[in-house]
Amino acid sequence: MNKKDFKKIILIDLDGVLNTYDGHFDKNIIPPIKDGAKEFLQNLSETYDIKIFTTRNKILASKWILENKLEDYIQDVTDHKDLCWLFIDDRFINFQGNYEILNTQIKNFKAWCIKINSCTFYKYLQDVRNLNK
Repeated sequence: MNKKDFKKIILIDLDGVLNTYDGHFDKNIIPPIKDGAKEFLQNLSETYDIKIFTTRNKILASKWILENKLEDYIQDVTDHKDLCWLFIDDRFINFQGNYEILNTQIKNFKAWCIKINSCTFYKYLQDVRNLNK
């Protein structure tokens, strides 16, 4: 394989990133695709190989991909941390080398789908800024 033909791999979480998951899990139903997700995957797949990362049943996830006509953009579905260039997930914290900041981020973590009121978010930003001083 020519290095020029090689595509970096991106693992993308299914729930909360590609679908309308709101925190209420049902093992038998995968929520509808999020607006813009298909176009996002189409564009991304031109430069990267895309794998879906999910703890859901692989057959159910594959069926969801076919129902949403995403099979041309997604290389595989996995339930483990494959070797990849990066992860896209709604429930993650980016470690930046500082454990004090990481502890604050863990204590204050809220998934994007859970609304954060402006007061809580403002306090979180203040805490992070104070740790950087």
